[in-house]
Amino acid sequence: MMTPFKVVGYGSYMPRTERPSVELDALFGESPGWTEEKFGIRTRSVAAPDETSSAMGAAAAREAIAMAGWSDGDFDVLVGACAVMEQPIPGTSVLIQEALGLGKSGIWAFDVNQTCLSFLTALDIVAMGFATRRFKRAVIVSSDIASAGLDPEDRQTYAIFGDGAAAVCLEASADRDGSGLISRRFETYGEGKGLATLRSGGTLIRASESEALLQGSKFQMDAFGVFKAAARCLPKLMDDVLKEAGVNRETVDLVVCHQASHPGVEHVRRLMGGDPARIVDIFGKHGNQIAASLPTALVTAYRQGRIPPGSKVLLLGTAAGISAAAMVLRF
Repeated sequence: MMTPFKVVGYGSYMPRTERPSVELDALFGESPGWTEEKFGIRTRSVAAPDETSSAMGAAAAREAIAMAGWSDGDFDVLVGACAVMEQPIPGTSVLIQEALGLGKSGIWAFDVNQTCLSFLTALDIVAMGFATRRFKRAVIVSSDIASAGLDPEDRQTYAIFGDGAAAVCLEASADRDGSGLISRRFETYGEGKGLATLRSGGTLIRASESEALLQGSKFQMDAFGVFKAAARCLPKLMDDVLKEAGVNRETVDLVVCHQASHPGVEHVRRLMGGDPARIVDIFGKHGNQIAASLPTALVTAYRQGRIPPGSKVLLLGTAAGISAAAMVLRF
């Protein structure tokens, strides 16, 4: 069933330091151009110590709130949709709320985590809040610092991940012929739980296990395994969601996918067929920003004028788990 709402504000934040691929070439001991040719990435942004997840998230949220024209605290809920928390307790949404100067507001702030799909999961939850009239206005923020857990010995991950944040402001609507969420589907296949892991920071490895804690703080990923798992589950899931929305692979107006990797984005381009320019591709400049990846691509598409009123946009991605999701919005 269609859930009407409007996206009324967009915001993003890119860290001050930009690391071009030629710097990675030197780090890897390769000739200039090797990293870009191998991984399809030209540059990525790396957060400085003062650019915390909450600081970046708050900056993106401020921009989105200003665009929406809302006064301070003029919304019902703040959802933190980050893949990696700034700290275990309290959640990143609470830290963002305080960074926005709303620490005494009482506005409900909570976190949603489905790694790279956190933004889509949060969007679905907010839509349910609109449908039940629990919320009238909501802010969703995704902010991730992938660089904090990368191992320079693992070229595959060290080269492709970047830092950043993005936010959107959403407002409930009663117009079922207007903008909103038309269709969605989420699937999880736990057999792939070991394909992408960050083991430290929870209760699995205790603080007393110092060496294990250090090793577990390094992100590990079987990139080919993740790609294979995603390739198996995406086509049917995607087609089911598109059919429910009354479109197909070739007629949907725009595709905003998780920027997992250069091969991953190219795979989506091949899957969709039709005009390849419909695929929003920001990987070469941003890299994989984990949960911030997909909303950053959405914000970029908006700023480029690629989402005119009435557009049907497919949001698509996969996450550690392995999970997959597809969602069609009408703008």
